Amino acid sequence: MDFRIALIEGDGVGPEVISAARAVMDTASKAYGFGLHFEKLRAGDGALSEVGSALPESTRSKLYECHSCLKGPVGRTASDVIVRLRRELDLFANIRPAKTIGTPSSSVGEVDMVIVRENTEDLYTGMEFELADGAVAMKVITAHASRRIAEYAARLALSRNRERKITCVQKSNVLHLTDGLFARTCRETVSSYPDIRYEEMLVDAAAMNIVRRPSSFDVIVTENLYGDILSDEAAEIAGGIGLSPSANIGERYSIFEPVHGAAFDIAGSNTVNPTAAILSGAMMIRYLGEIYGGSDCIEAANAIEVAVKNCIVSGKRTADLGGNCSTSEFGRNVAMLIRNGSR
Repeated sequence: MDFRIALIEGDGVGPEVISAARAVMDTASKAYGFGLHFEKLRAGDGALSEVGSALPESTRSKLYECHSCLKGPVGRTASDVIVRLRRELDLFANIRPAKTIGTPSSSVGEVDMVIVRENTEDLYTGMEFELADGAVAMKVITAHASRRIAEYAARLALSRNRERKITCVQKSNVLHLTDGLFARTCRETVSSYPDIRYEEMLVDAAAMNIVRRPSSFDVIVTENLYGDILSDEAAEIAGGIGLSPSANIGERYSIFEPVHGAAFDIAGSNTVNPTAAILSGAMMIRYLGEIYGGSDCIEAANAIEVAVKNCIVSGKRTADLGGNCSTSEFGRNVAMLIRNGSR
């Protein structure tokens, strides 16, 4: 099957990491017999300065014509791009795996958790108001959004060799109505899945335990703000934010992107770690295989993940991981392993 993929390079190091990811994805699609046709679209700081909009109408309309989107990091206009797209496209599930690649740190051991973050509500709705001597932001939590993110977390916990455990993270001991509703809805939803072990944890305790005993977590389901913060913490524990991919999933559309930012200070130096973008591409290919029934896509996603790990384990790493590979060289090394191991 052939897939049409929207490609948003973004700002700063975005073009570099997306270029490396695209090279790997092109190699994998050819090796495993499916087509990826990329359509470059504009969004971000550069688009704002060039055409007067961080998210041009032409980009928004063409997104709907594609099967999925791979997006690079965006700079100061992130709220006008990805936050807006999450709401407009109802990309309610933000999926952020944190997994040790290569030799785990002796201080924390092996890390393999997934943070499932509700992506459309909480304080990120942007409903802020000025007061006479300050400001107020509205925290919005609904039973509908809480239920569907809990359902997504449950399905994920039962798939792909996970440990069938869900930790619901919130602050219901203080925020009785909002976080209380989230916890209660998650508890009720997951109760219909008897094979899943379910627990609840306050967000401050979760932040501590991610550092102290990360191996105790499997799937974390949480609200928007908490998930944003905890996923960066988990990524750092697992080896660094340069390794962390993510997905924004809705009923009808999906956007995949590295967790890290635009890193303007090293943009253009060909030194940034492209692993997060490459693994985001692998997540997208796997997702397409699951949605459209393509075992070739799932095999290709597996091959990308194995090739990335083998490169890192063998010492062919970028500088942030103690190696000397450039961004483009790391991408070529991953692609070469896939090509050499193809059918």
